[in-house]
Amino acid sequence: MSFFQSGRASTGSRAIILLHWPSDKRRRGRTSRAGFAPHAGSRKGMRPRSLKPVKSGGCRPSYYMILTVTILAFCLPSPGSTQQQCTNGFDLDRQSGRCLDVDECRTIPEACRGDMMCVNQNGGYLCIPRTNPVYRGPYSNPYSNSYSGPYPAAAPPLPAPNYPTISRPPICRFGFQMDEGNQCVDVDECATDSHQCNPTQICINTEGGYTCSCTDGYWLLEGQCLDIDECRYGYCQQLCANVPGSYSCTCNPGFTLNEDGRSCQDVNECATENPCVQTCVNTYGSFICRCDPGYELEEDGVRCSDMDECSFSEFLCQHECVNQPGTYFCSCPTGYILLEDGRSCQDINECEHRNHTCTLTQTCYNLQGGFKCIDPIRCEEPYIQISDNRCLCASENPGCRDQPFTILFRDMDVVSGRSVPADIFQMQATTRYPGAYYIFQIKSGNEGREFYMRQTGPISATLVMTRPIKGPRDIQLDLEMITVNTVINFRGSSVIRLRIHVSQYPF
Repeated sequence: MSFFQSGRASTGSRAIILLHWPSDKRRRGRTSRAGFAPHAGSRKGMRPRSLKPVKSGGCRPSYYMILTVTILAFCLPSPGSTQQQCTNGFDLDRQSGRCLDVDECRTIPEACRGDMMCVNQNGGYLCIPRTNPVYRGPYSNPYSNSYSGPYPAAAPPLPAPNYPTISRPPICRFGFQMDEGNQCVDVDECATDSHQCNPTQICINTEGGYTCSCTDGYWLLEGQCLDIDECRYGYCQQLCANVPGSYSCTCNPGFTLNEDGRSCQDVNECATENPCVQTCVNTYGSFICRCDPGYELEEDGVRCSDMDECSFSEFLCQHECVNQPGTYFCSCPTGYILLEDGRSCQDINECEHRNHTCTLTQTCYNLQGGFKCIDPIRCEEPYIQISDNRCLCASENPGCRDQPFTILFRDMDVVSGRSVPADIFQMQATTRYPGAYYIFQIKSGNEGREFYMRQTGPISATLVMTRPIKGPRDIQLDLEMITVNTVINFRGSSVIRLRIHVSQYPF
């Protein structure tokens, strides 16, 4: 504690007051001189000033008492003074002629600094720590008219001076102030803006003080609140955007932010909006559009267009491929039916099903994809008909000497474009004579060299097709078998008149 008389404050806890009583009989009045013992914690340049002695009637030393007090003793004017003067810390009231105390705590700016609180006293003021109690000495009022100490016998008693009564103001500890009911109540430094928090901090009032803290999203570093980059710590599941004092979590397209504000949940686009034209398949964070069979996904990934399966391969159908939206089907030409595999065509036997237009005199011959109405054979001279398909030239007839002995009529069908070489017909001698051999050849009808005879044995040969033939087409070949017998010097022949019907389609 420190005590001041009209001066700056210095820190301390108590003041040393030297009281002086003169033993000289010539003492006309009681005077005192006050001095201070500076506290070890006093600041430089803030040493308290000593009281000045009163000019009228000096103070002479005789003996001293050292007291620990909280107020100041004054030099009293000697009797007979014509003009009363006030010591430092008091001002003369001209109307009443009394010395009134000066409230230095109000008149001196920053009388006490730092954590010191200014307390006005009569004739001075105190700078005390806000948290320390006040120590008062045994003499609360040095100006009281009662005195218990010894006086010299020769000295007459002095009249009591008219000084104001010193009161004891109540003092609250640091962080509290006196209310109207003389109660110490907490000072809200935050509300009164008497705190020392910097602009980046927030003030939080406490009992008897306050604390400087940082808001959420900031941390205290060297007295400053710095923003915490929450994104560095993986607070967000996907996307994080740091903002002053906080952060914001967002999600990638295809996700939505959960209620916790941090995690993301997949959006089922198929259930909410179904952007696909046909089938929507939800995936994690997205979706996939799929098309029904027979459709293909367009470049936008959403729409489906018909797939032309017929353009993929010419072998998809045996005959004709017909494209339809989302599918296709195979069709067969007239004279065929579609098999269960959905692509192959099978010939309809019109002759067997009596689904033909042949007359009663004609013979219905079934072909691949159709039929032929074959007229009855006619045997020309010198041949005579011996059966439905055979003509005979009698040996006793002179006109038959250079003619084939028999002509046999046969019919066969070949599909158009049949792969070659192909063995299509076989002929063989029905009777083998001793000493005879056989020669097979194409006698007529092979002008395009599309066939040849390959002898496969002594009495047999095969007709081979050497070039593919496009139908529909009818070809007639005379296949001759020559019999030579050197034993009896005989040479004869027989002919098979083969009528080949090439169908229109390759099946």
